[in-house]
Amino acid sequence: MKIDTGATAWMLAAAALVLLMTPGLAFFYGGMTRAKSVLNMMMMSFGAIISVTILWVLFGHSIAFTDNGSSFANKFIGGFDAVGLKGVATQVSEGLLKDQSDNIPTMVFSMFQLTFAIITVALISGAIADRAKFGAWMTFTVAWATLVYFPVAHWVWGTGWLNKLGIEDFAGGTVVHVNAGAAGLALAFVLGRRRGWPKEPMRPHNLPFVLLGVGLLWFGWFGFNAGSELAVDGTTGLAFMNTQIATAVAAGAWALVEKLRDGHATTLGVASGAVAGLVAITPACGFVDPWAAIVLGAIAGTVCAYAIGLKYKLGYDDSLDVVGVHLVGGAIGALSLGFLAAYPFLPDQHKGLFYGGGAHQLGLQALGPVVIGLYSFVMAWIIGQIIDKTIGFRISADDEAAGIDVTAHAETAYDLTPAGGGASRAAVTGTAAPRPVSPDKKVEAEA
Repeated sequence: MKIDTGATAWMLAAAALVLLMTPGLAFFYGGMTRAKSVLNMMMMSFGAIISVTILWVLFGHSIAFTDNGSSFANKFIGGFDAVGLKGVATQVSEGLLKDQSDNIPTMVFSMFQLTFAIITVALISGAIADRAKFGAWMTFTVAWATLVYFPVAHWVWGTGWLNKLGIEDFAGGTVVHVNAGAAGLALAFVLGRRRGWPKEPMRPHNLPFVLLGVGLLWFGWFGFNAGSELAVDGTTGLAFMNTQIATAVAAGAWALVEKLRDGHATTLGVASGAVAGLVAITPACGFVDPWAAIVLGAIAGTVCAYAIGLKYKLGYDDSLDVVGVHLVGGAIGALSLGFLAAYPFLPDQHKGLFYGGGAHQLGLQALGPVVIGLYSFVMAWIIGQIIDKTIGFRISADDEAAGIDVTAHAETAYDLTPAGGGASRAAVTGTAAPRPVSPDKKVEAEA
């Protein structure tokens, strides 16, 4: 089969764009934490890059995108024919996400999908900022990616049971965002509240970092969404445009909610609104008209702005609003296709209600977030409890008070020691600074 070199070049670029999103997430999350936790927060994202990359090569791609020999077992998990990416380099992708040939090297497709797996795992970390042992987090990334992400990717994007039912998820509203949001909620319960929350203010320490992070996320998301067409065609352009529309509208909607509710719009609100829009448009970007992207962005920005307040009412400490933005935003985007879907890939898929479709697709779009959300929540809770009961998941109270950057990584993000040392150096290093010598004493000593 002849390889489409143009599409292949685009997919290589798209994979690089999506990989850039995880360092972008590190800046976004890092800026939202307190100064004494920023390095640990960013390390959790980079840690996900390390562990998930290795797992993907060993068996992740195989579980997600190859067929199991048993027709029943294949509904839930892929096979192991491509362990270690065996044979993948010589293959050409043939309709792995849709019912047509893609004509790109399967290795390129695999790299693209690897970047999705990485950021999905990294997203979870925002729910447990300031209080998770780094080793325990790395253990969780291995277990959750293996038991949850790879099988769920098979269900929806491979040849699993949700795919066969006709669930639509263009770029990951359920596979990525509902999946990560539900896992984050489970870990928030397992680890418990940060000490002092919610009475003690825990404001973002670096809003420029937050804006830098969301800028990188926004940029990379064009590869995330438009790249999911696996081709260069009209749907690619539609997904690209819809991504921009929904993101901009959601950022404005969140800012408007803040202005009407609190009297002022904030940079954090604009950044959070942009992410909510990106999340919501993800499953729908290649299926809906541009006017619908405006509607979806407005709904996501508004609803998610209020949804982040649920943690105060229900008492769970989702540190960086993973639940309110990703779980809620992903569910909104997935459900929207039951109403707004207009460009189905497959001829047997139903259009949304607003385009003459019946209630069938709406039911399927509701089923996806419910099933995946429950599965991810339960599995994350079980994995979290096992880790907590064995090696311990949460740092000690003393370490949390001192700051996880120093206690876990022996580093600090900012060197606040004045030039020349002095008393501040003593405070930082724990050693006494030399006392100044008066001019008279100095002359005396030299004589």
